[in-house]
Amino acid sequence: MQIAPTTITERRGIASLAIRALVVGGCALFVCACNTDQQVAAGPDVPSDYRLRHPITVTEADHTIEVFIGSNRGEINAVQRAQVMQFAQTWKHEATGGVIVDLPVGTSNERAAAEAMPTIRSLLTAGGVPPNGLLVRAYNPPAINLATIRITYPRLAAQAGPCGVWPEDIGPSFNRAYSENQPMWNAGCATQRNLAAMVENPADLAQPRAETPAYEMRRTAVMEQYRQGQRTQTQYPAEDSTKISNVSSTGQ
Repeated sequence: MQIAPTTITERRGIASLAIRALVVGGCALFVCACNTDQQVAAGPDVPSDYRLRHPITVTEADHTIEVFIGSNRGEINAVQRAQVMQFAQTWKHEATGGVIVDLPVGTSNERAAAEAMPTIRSLLTAGGVPPNGLLVRAYNPPAINLATIRITYPRLAAQAGPCGVWPEDIGPSFNRAYSENQPMWNAGCATQRNLAAMVENPADLAQPRAETPAYEMRRTAVMEQYRQGQRTQTQYPAEDSTKISNVSSTGQ
């Protein structure tokens, strides 16, 4: 008869200890959460401006074209001639160094590539590349690929990224960025990367270009018309023939 009260008392003691343990654990979690929030608040914030998160940098990159040469043909066709000539002309405007030509060796078209080299050299020279700015060197391409003549020069290039980086979960969470509605890290990266790829002269991203000289002939003509009291805007011969009033009157 004395066993039952003792068991009940022990159960009550165990339950009381469990409740106390839960209370202590909850207080500890609360304190840890507060401490974690203080540490996050002290850390660096993610810039809200996407241009600061994903800046566009200007570096040097290689601009390369490949001339495909068959094993039994030692000359280049008209399309390839135009490509090499265009390559030489762009070198004059955007290159930051000389031209490097890589000739394949140890391949089935090694002799044909060597025979095509004088034509390529003459086209580059005619396009403005000086003889001392041209370097020809040999390379061993993989045997499984068709060996090509590679023509390269360095130039300025703009780049941004890499994109697609997600350092934190963008879904509902207890992160500070989510509670404060801050922009996600990857936002704006694609825009910056596309702008870097489309810009014609990467130097324009750092500083403006110098002004070009004014068109003196047009300026003189406009000033003379202004002095005589005439209209200074450009007049086109067929300007009055496209008016709606003239079209409607002709239709009647």
